Amino acid sequence: MHASSLSRRAVLAGTAAAAAAVSLPLTQGQARAAATPAQSGYRWRNAVQGGTGFVTGVLFHPSVEGLAYLRTDIGGAYRWDDRADRWIPLTDHIGWDDWNLLGVEAMAVDPAHPNRVYLALGTYTQSWAGNGAVLRSEDRGATWQRTDLTVKLGANEDGRGCGERLLVDPRDSDTLWLGTRHDGLLKSTDRGASWQAVSFPAAPGATGQGITLLVAAGRSVYAGWGDSDGTAEKPSLYRTSDGTTWQAVPGQPTGTAARVPVRAAYDRHTRELYVTYGDAPGPNGQTDGSVHKLRTATGKWTEVTPAKPGGPTGDGGTDTFAYGGIAVDARRPGTVVVATNNRWSLVDTLYRTTDGGRTWTSLKEKAVLDVSETPYLTFGADKPKFGWWIQAVGLDPFDSRHVVYGTGATLYGTRDLKHWAPQIRGVEEASVRHLISPPAGKAHLLSGCGDIGVMYHERLTASPARGMASNPVFSTATGLSMAAARPSYVVRSGWGDHGNGAFSDDGGRTWAPFATQPPVAKSAPGPIATNADGSVLLWSFGTANPGYRSADNGVTWSETGSFPKGAVPVADPVDPARFYAFDTTTGTLFAGTDSGRTFTARATGLNSGDSEFQLVAAPGRSGDLWLSLKWNGLYRSTDGGATFTKVSSCWASYTLGFGKAAEGASYPAIYMVGATETITAVYRSDDEAKTWTRINDDRHQWGWIGAAVTGDPRVYGRVYIASNGRGVQYGEPVR
Repeated sequence: MHASSLSRRAVLAGTAAAAAAVSLPLTQGQARAAATPAQSGYRWRNAVQGGTGFVTGVLFHPSVEGLAYLRTDIGGAYRWDDRADRWIPLTDHIGWDDWNLLGVEAMAVDPAHPNRVYLALGTYTQSWAGNGAVLRSEDRGATWQRTDLTVKLGANEDGRGCGERLLVDPRDSDTLWLGTRHDGLLKSTDRGASWQAVSFPAAPGATGQGITLLVAAGRSVYAGWGDSDGTAEKPSLYRTSDGTTWQAVPGQPTGTAARVPVRAAYDRHTRELYVTYGDAPGPNGQTDGSVHKLRTATGKWTEVTPAKPGGPTGDGGTDTFAYGGIAVDARRPGTVVVATNNRWSLVDTLYRTTDGGRTWTSLKEKAVLDVSETPYLTFGADKPKFGWWIQAVGLDPFDSRHVVYGTGATLYGTRDLKHWAPQIRGVEEASVRHLISPPAGKAHLLSGCGDIGVMYHERLTASPARGMASNPVFSTATGLSMAAARPSYVVRSGWGDHGNGAFSDDGGRTWAPFATQPPVAKSAPGPIATNADGSVLLWSFGTANPGYRSADNGVTWSETGSFPKGAVPVADPVDPARFYAFDTTTGTLFAGTDSGRTFTARATGLNSGDSEFQLVAAPGRSGDLWLSLKWNGLYRSTDGGATFTKVSSCWASYTLGFGKAAEGASYPAIYMVGATETITAVYRSDDEAKTWTRINDDRHQWGWIGAAVTGDPRVYGRVYIASNGRGVQYGEPVR
């Protein structure tokens, strides 16, 4: 999760015209490729994990029962399908070149036109990230039109749970407002087709927050300002009543606890605007906060903070937190639900009031959490916590007891204010790093991910029954390896508080930590590999540290001085004595034939300088190596890395894997994320990379998918793809 400290003052003079009215936005390269029939008829689904990422916003449509939208920081947007009881992904069409658009900064609906929905996309504001874009739909996200912006948005930066920063003007459905982090306020008068900068009283600062929220209150629009210092001279809330002139709202709260407006909600019955505040935008780094309401008819402000931060925790600590998500009851005047945020010691909660904030009840204490559908939510503990990073709260306008709130991993929902369960079906947001499809056993898939460690998938259609791998629990997996000739033996590495390496003797179903680990493992756990028979382990720890070797299942470790620092160890799938490693800093292939004790340089002069270059070994063959060098192409060695030959059938290869051979073929099916012509896509080859068939399509692209791909050794045609924000995608030929 990256925070931006970059300040931009770009001046908007309008933006590119909208894309044609097609079912998905295409880059020029994608449009050329789409004209060539390359698809082979695949069905694509998620391997179910169940949420696994930060839900940054949830929005019930105010006039259509059962219609809601959800946004995430890196995994796109979703629409709730009330009949199917699940969320439908709306942005899977976003392709490789537009990976930065898979983060959703804000969303908006039109109360007067239920089929209209808008998304503001852009994940990062740094110089290396592309500009943002606005998608607009007239059919609830089934098809989109796109307008590219000349500014950057930051859906995965600090303040990503604030909002919404996008709003349909309450007086005119053709007018939209978009608050940016570094470039002030934008306005569209043609339903998002074009955007212009408008005058706003506050000048952007260096915090990367800018306008944190836009909310309609009657016929007025209010804007939260995240670059305030909490003083009357630099206020944090502005208002326009005529759509032209913006002014600071008189009498607004000041002080550290009211420095950053996080969320706001308007009670149309009482004509009161509720605002949550923090001393920082969150989701992390907040220590103080408050809740205030403004009676818009009179201008009177009242503090209605449910609980003051700063009290004792009972264990000698201080109860620090801010306030995040908030929602009002459209059916019951004065009924509001508000969330604490960043309350790590006493755990976050939802407070509910039925009297306009005079009294509040915490819902956490009597809550019954049922996570049986997504067991990983215990994170190795006896029971799940109520939540954290609660900056998204929704209250169903047609059911006062239907409340939902987002966390850093899921969306909880209730229908009775007591019993809560994940309302997350269809949402998959994991950033996946590693994939293994075993040749035998109960599970067809093991996945290693950011934030949720390793999962053992007994079924692809349900969240793993054992949750995330424990003993020890990893927050993020950095390595995952299976012994090719002994698939019951698996090892993993990652970031954890109680150990950084573990092994399994039952194919990844259960785990045990290594008896010891190298001294650098806690501070720099890197990729790990086991040789073909599971007798030797090699563990890498970044370019500043040597690699380590164990020949006794992690009881003892010794340095491997000749192993290239920072390289990913790759085991020969047939010969237990052979390991390989590609040094991306020098473009040199190293190999060892003495069970990982020593390594020598073989092929040299290959492309270098990119740590994401990948080396893989073909299953069932000794010395058959494939090297993906991104836009430099795909290379193959059949002599254990002594020489490499460029594969002429493709010009780019980002990640490569193998699966069951086609009927009558003698070589495994090869799956690649790369390019044979103009488009980066998913391809399969049944003839040792002589020819390729594109197997995904323009509706199924999932942004950046360059971390890992593997076929299933038991099911021909089935392929698993690691995405950065849309979990594990798997495809099978339509039969």
